[in-house]
Amino acid sequence: MNEVKQFKGIHHVTAITSSAEKIYKFYTEVLGLRLVKKNVNQDDLSTYHLFFADDRGNPGTDMTFFDFNESAAHQKGTNDISRTSFRVPNDEALKYWEKRLTYYTVKQDNILTHFGKQVLYFEDFDKQQYAIFSDEKNTGIGSGEPWYKGPVPNEYAITGLGPIFLKVQFEEMMENALVKVMQMQKVASEHNFTLFEMGEGGNGASVIVEKDDTSQSARQGYGGVHHVAFRVEDKEHLDAWENRFNQLGLTNSGFIDRFYFKAVYIRLYPNILFELSTEGPGFIDDQEAYEVLGETLTLPPHLRNKREYVETQLPHFDTIRSTKNFEKEYFNQ
Repeated sequence: MNEVKQFKGIHHVTAITSSAEKIYKFYTEVLGLRLVKKNVNQDDLSTYHLFFADDRGNPGTDMTFFDFNESAAHQKGTNDISRTSFRVPNDEALKYWEKRLTYYTVKQDNILTHFGKQVLYFEDFDKQQYAIFSDEKNTGIGSGEPWYKGPVPNEYAITGLGPIFLKVQFEEMMENALVKVMQMQKVASEHNFTLFEMGEGGNGASVIVEKDDTSQSARQGYGGVHHVAFRVEDKEHLDAWENRFNQLGLTNSGFIDRFYFKAVYIRLYPNILFELSTEGPGFIDDQEAYEVLGETLTLPPHLRNKREYVETQLPHFDTIRSTKNFEKEYFNQ
């Protein structure tokens, strides 16, 4: 079987929130990420799909949410995508984030070290689990850029996604999935964590697997992650991976056009969904220019004839920011 090109890194993470409006405020006002698309869940037209990213929605910077507000809360446990992380430029930026999260009364832990990088754990109002990784000692795939008009000073801003955390009961089974099927490299281990990398490696191309064979399996709901997507260059790269899965006899979704990117979905481990996503075409499209990304409800072409119906299903909330000015916030106290 022909080898295929490795994934370039993390493309996006999709999670579940109890409130589209509250997660919008948390991400834009507290985390300083830009809403680059206010969309509908293409598989459930009564649910928002919100896309938060860097200034231009570059691949590898995108955190997205479904607002399944009628679901139960996520039940933490093993066999789960357990934590999403972000990247900031250096250790000084991490100190800034300690102050910022304290100011906004966000629950956080003390700064710790993972595989030689300084890391800050925190959670949102749904108890969604996050981390911020410092890029100070990082090498590998580059990050994105700050949201220049957001409230976080550019020198401290989140610029993209960092390592994704998986908590698993069957460590060898996950290692086989990542290494033998997905062609990642096992890089290092510390305590009950193992680091895997893809492509050029580094914070933007890492998966951290935590062994947990004592907890019950996690149960999906708001405050949890729905899936993680890995980054491929284009449809040719995606097709090669789909062909590899088929040759290995692995059930997958086949090609799906998500308009903003092309995708294939696959489950290689119980309870955990992986996606492969192309880098383009991206979020700046025929409906929205760069200056007003995320300010109105946008729909992919195949759903535009259903706009009136979709608008009746989704509760309106204001996401206009081009007429507003966010002051850059420094916390020197």
